[in-house]
Amino acid sequence: MKTGELELRDDFVKQTYSPIHEMKQNTDMCRPGDGAADEGVEEVVRMLNRPLRIGGRSIPKRLFLAPLSKLGNVAFRELLATFGGFGLLFSEMSGSRSVASGGGPAYSGFMWRPAELSHLVCQLYGDDPEVMARAAVRVVEAGFMGVDVNFGCSVAAVCRHNCGAALLKDPVRAAGIVSAIRRAVSAPLFVKFRTGWKDDPEAAVEMARRFADAGADALTFHPRVAPDRRTRQPKWAYIGRVKSAVDIPVIGNGNVFDIKDCARMVALTGCDGVAIGRLAVARPWTFAQWTNGFQPDVGIYRRCALDLIDLLLKHFDPQTAIRRYYRFAAYYAGNFKFGHMFHSRVHRAKSIDALRDAVAAFFEAPPEIVARPNMTMLR
Repeated sequence: MKTGELELRDDFVKQTYSPIHEMKQNTDMCRPGDGAADEGVEEVVRMLNRPLRIGGRSIPKRLFLAPLSKLGNVAFRELLATFGGFGLLFSEMSGSRSVASGGGPAYSGFMWRPAELSHLVCQLYGDDPEVMARAAVRVVEAGFMGVDVNFGCSVAAVCRHNCGAALLKDPVRAAGIVSAIRRAVSAPLFVKFRTGWKDDPEAAVEMARRFADAGADALTFHPRVAPDRRTRQPKWAYIGRVKSAVDIPVIGNGNVFDIKDCARMVALTGCDGVAIGRLAVARPWTFAQWTNGFQPDVGIYRRCALDLIDLLLKHFDPQTAIRRYYRFAAYYAGNFKFGHMFHSRVHRAKSIDALRDAVAAFFEAPPEIVARPNMTMLR
């Protein structure tokens, strides 16, 4: 294994419908009542449906899927595509050395469907500017809409190889990676990053300026310090500081778990768009619900849970499919009052047939759905 990158196998990272169903359209998509909060929801829905220009491209909506290691895989994205409603999808992070050398996708995450390439951004991680640039060239040659640079992952298995958020400790090298990619490709270039390694918004502002000066076309900012594994609330006000410091679009990210959260983030920060991660895993129809007026019916939880099994098996071998589903289940369980039961049933299944049976059995009696998914239930 070369210094500066490792291939992220499932055992390294621990935190981390036919699937088309009729969508009921409803212009009262958020069913607002009265009051300023509801006016804010209506306004953010309009904002999310306004096109956004990034790197010379027009993105039709401003609600994006955030990159998610092992969760934002090609099968999950296919499930999202059956609902629609998003502006862009970001891939799970892909190892730059594997991509640059033409390696296979088994561990690198470099997998896609041709139908999604026009709205799919490939996220790369690595610490070598030249290797990252060569990987970006391959990404663009494959037809991806854009390239995203990962300066946000704080998992120890990534940071110990000086990748991900570890590079925020070396601003010159981080900006050098962005510059190298910018020289190599003309496609839209995104950077995802955190506050840094200490709670200092000025450090984030300085990094944002460096990335913009190096040629980034848009920033996705998660306002948490790198050591924080979601134990504290993100400081959304820092997004506003970053937004004010640069002239390129800034996408807010972190703890948006319902449409009112989204409205509050946009109102507080003035961000140009919102990227959601864990909520999208828990409720894959969220994009369509917020931007297209889709109203989910009670059976959608069972259908999505079962459909994803088939989609994972379509793209992965059975054991990899099961491991990916285990990760999904940790967040999907947050939808249910007794979500631990869903999670435990899934994790007892060791074959695809057993997994299908376990999921079907959980839904034999309709589970009690919580209004707001509990994203920390199984953290």
